[in-house]
Amino acid sequence: MILIINGKILTMTGKIYEKGSILIKGRKIAQVAEYIKPTEDMQIIDVQGAWVMPGIIEAHCHLGITEEKKGVEGDDCNETTDPVTPYLRAIDGINTLDAAFDEAVRAGITSAMIGPGSANVVGGQFVFMKTKGRVIDEMTLLEPAAMKVAFGENTKRVYSGQKKMPATRMAIASLLREALFKAVQYKEKKEKALQKGEAFEEDFKLESWLPVLDKKIPLKAHVHRTDDILTAVRIAKEYGLRMTLDHCSEGYLIPEELKRFGFPAIVGPALASRNKIEVQNVSFKTPGILYKAGIKIAITTDHPVTPIQYLAKCAGFAARDGLGVEAGLKAITISAAEICGVADRVGSLEPGKDADIAIFNDNPMQTLTHTLYTFINGEIAYSHEHVHTEKEVY
Repeated sequence: MILIINGKILTMTGKIYEKGSILIKGRKIAQVAEYIKPTEDMQIIDVQGAWVMPGIIEAHCHLGITEEKKGVEGDDCNETTDPVTPYLRAIDGINTLDAAFDEAVRAGITSAMIGPGSANVVGGQFVFMKTKGRVIDEMTLLEPAAMKVAFGENTKRVYSGQKKMPATRMAIASLLREALFKAVQYKEKKEKALQKGEAFEEDFKLESWLPVLDKKIPLKAHVHRTDDILTAVRIAKEYGLRMTLDHCSEGYLIPEELKRFGFPAIVGPALASRNKIEVQNVSFKTPGILYKAGIKIAITTDHPVTPIQYLAKCAGFAARDGLGVEAGLKAITISAAEICGVADRVGSLEPGKDADIAIFNDNPMQTLTHTLYTFINGEIAYSHEHVHTEKEVY
C-alpha cells in the first residue's frame, strides 16, 4: 500500500482537499480523505502541498503509431491505398517503445486515445490505453474505442493525387454513407439469420462496423471547417450514431447549433502551424466558447502535431482565453474520460478507480510547473530527480 499525504487533492468530482491523503492498494485507489491514519505496512509519500490530480488524459493522438525519430519506417498512421478501411486496428500498429510514451509519462499523462490519421474517409479503430508498459494488450482499457472517419482537406489531397475517389467533399460523404449503408444491411441479415438459426457467413470487413451501429463506440470524426462539421453531424444523425467532433476548429461559429446536436468536441491542436487551409481559424478561444455553450469538451495535442508533453499547457492557453482553470483541468481529466467512454476507470480520484495519479509542484497548466510523480496502475512510473514544491526564483 502507498499513502500520499499533505497534498492539494483535486478529485475532479467537485471536491478539493487543501491538505488531503490518498491511499493506494494494488492497482486501485482505496480511499481519498482529509486524513488517513498511516500504518506500518504503508509506504508514505509526503508531497508537501503539491497538486495531486487524476492522471492526465489525451483524448485524440497518434502516439506510437507515428513514431518519434523513425521517419517512414515508424509511420503507420495512414493506410493510403484504400479510402475505406474500417477493419484496421490501431492496436496492431502502435509501438509501445516509441520515445514519446516516456515524454507523456514525464508530463503526468497516464492514458491516451490512439488511432489512425485522417488520410482515409474511414481510417479504422482507435484504442484507449495506458502510457506505461511494453505489452500493448496489457496496457489497453478499451478496444475498439472509436471508429475514425475524416472529412475535408486531408482525404481530398491524398486521393485526388492518386486520381481516384474521393477528390471532393461530396465524394467523402458518399463513400461514408455507402459504407454505413452496407454495414446496416449486413447487420440486419446477420440478425435475421441468427434469429432463424440459419448459417451466416461473416464478413471480416463489415463486422468492424457492428460496435458503431450498436452504439457501443462512437464515430471519431476529423472535422475542422464548419461545413465538414455539419456534414459529419448530418450523417451521424441519419444513421443514429454516437460521435465525437475531433478538432472542431470552426465550432466557435456554430456553438448553439452544436449544443442542440449533442455531440462532444475534442478541440485542438491550437499550438501548431496553420499550414493547411482548413486550420486557418484555429484558436485557443474555441474550447471556452463551446464550453460556455454547454458542450462537453476535451483538449487534444493531436500528437505529433503538437508534442504530447504540452497537453496541459494547451489546456492552460485555453483556460487563459476563456475556458477557465476548472474547466481546463476537467478537459484533460474527467471530461476527456467521459468523452472517451472510460470514466468508470480513470479521470477522477475516487475509490475503486485505477490508481492513475499525477502530482505537480503547482498548477500543471503553468509553464514553470514540474511533474513530481506519475502513478499508473498504482505504481510509480515517474518521479522527478529533484523533488520540490517551492517555486524557483529567477
